[in-house]
Amino acid sequence: MKKFKMPSAYTILFAIIIFVAILTWIVPAGKYDYTAENTPIPGSYHLVDPTPQGLTDVALAPINGFYGAVDVALFVIVIGGFLGVVMKTGAIDAGIARVVHKLQGREKIMIPFLMILFGLGGTSFGMAEETIAFYPLLIPVFIAAGYDTLTAVGVILLGAGMGVLGSTVNPFATGIASGFAGISLGTGIGLRLFILVIGEIVAIIYVMRYAAKVKADPSKSLVYNMYEDNKKHFLAQDNESDFPELNSKRKLVLALFSLTFAIMIYGVIPFSDINITAVPTWGWWFGELTSLFLVSSIVIGLIYGMDEDELISSFVAGARDLLGVALIVGLSRGITVVMNAGNMTDTVLSLGEEALSGLGSSVFAVLTYLFYIPMSFLIPSTSGLATLSMPIMAPLGDFAGVSRDLVITAYQSASGTVNLLTPTSAVVMGGLAIARVPYNTWLKFVLKFMVVVVVMIMAILGISAVI
Repeated sequence: MKKFKMPSAYTILFAIIIFVAILTWIVPAGKYDYTAENTPIPGSYHLVDPTPQGLTDVALAPINGFYGAVDVALFVIVIGGFLGVVMKTGAIDAGIARVVHKLQGREKIMIPFLMILFGLGGTSFGMAEETIAFYPLLIPVFIAAGYDTLTAVGVILLGAGMGVLGSTVNPFATGIASGFAGISLGTGIGLRLFILVIGEIVAIIYVMRYAAKVKADPSKSLVYNMYEDNKKHFLAQDNESDFPELNSKRKLVLALFSLTFAIMIYGVIPFSDINITAVPTWGWWFGELTSLFLVSSIVIGLIYGMDEDELISSFVAGARDLLGVALIVGLSRGITVVMNAGNMTDTVLSLGEEALSGLGSSVFAVLTYLFYIPMSFLIPSTSGLATLSMPIMAPLGDFAGVSRDLVITAYQSASGTVNLLTPTSAVVMGGLAIARVPYNTWLKFVLKFMVVVVVMIMAILGISAVI
């Protein structure tokens, strides 16, 4: 019997388009009346003439979806080009490698320091695949200091993972979700920052306690059966020489990289929402943000000394890496296109309004988080899941009295939770493979931590909904 293989996000999303098109022949068509801010008016739902979707509509849905999401898709592509240029300079790799070198002999301090750095990468630009390069660098350092390979995995995977879970301005999670929820990327940044700080603190304490236990008694290591073999394997390697030097140009690149995200944050924060009326808001949206990263890519490339060919090829290569994400955004949007054309979207909202009529805002916030956990397993693409779900979930929050930014926070927290341990993640499985840590051992290590994280997030969301 052939082993079952999970279909890709593209296949799942296209299957959903077909399924939704079939539902338009069955589900009653209806409409809400909407306010000027494009929020549905409770109790205004009414039936309209059905417009069932056929084969032609299914075939056109991804194309029309891409047209409707072209601003988001272009933003993703340009962000990819920006990261391609920055990674080509080697600045990020050189910066973290310098930190590792400076803190050798003080590995206990290295754990929180590195986890904070990886967390900053996760919360700002969704640092995930980029962490793979650091396993060969950090594992020998931690083994030589008397720790084990699992300590290094915890530092990298939980450090960056909690940053992604607490995404403040991560363009691939928070940014795309905010776009399809119709709110500013900066709305709700305070709560997301709180989750980031608390989450990183809990992760650091968890990893440091495990590391201290292993150093005091190596037999307490969950990979103790590979202790001697891992020492022979990893300590024979010299991986630090594989990383570039942190010279003055790379320091300047890191400064410009940080400045770009600082400008983005300033550009999108709605100061009126936090009662800072004296500060002018730029009110930026995807057009301005895309231009920011495009200009920053050029500036960084020129300052680093790239010639025209190198700059363009680095940008194109980075954009190519995220082309699949942009296509998923369009494909996901195609589902909404079919639902809207079949006058089914508001019917689903009406069912949600009825279901929420007896629920409080706290319950809705917690249920939204729990809903997104299995959805994140089904659709591992954070951008695809945001595009697919936000046109429905954000208005449902309106009915429950929950702000749309809280719905986004629930979504990204659930996605971040799942991505810490899902076996479908190349980041998880790739890191474990390099560290020679079996997947079941990782689950054993991370399970208690995951329970703490889930309870913590649900409590924060529930209390925030009331406040």
